[in-house]
Amino acid sequence: MEQHQIIRLPAVLARTGLSRSSIYAAISRNEFPASIPLGARAVGWLTSDIDGWLQSRVQLSRSACR
Repeated sequence: MEQHQIIRLPAVLARTGLSRSSIYAAISRNEFPASIPLGARAVGWLTSDIDGWLQSRVQLSRSACR
């Protein structure tokens, strides 16, 4: 069974290099993985979702260079 790790916003910001507002704007445009509600005022993201998003950005940039 696959184990899921959830990270909070500061870790997402550090991994992606994006700002908080950029992340939430991209979520609203369905261009970034949605957060997972963890509690009344807490959300997180699956590391696998963030890693997949990062990989897709790398592939997109590499294909644009060709």
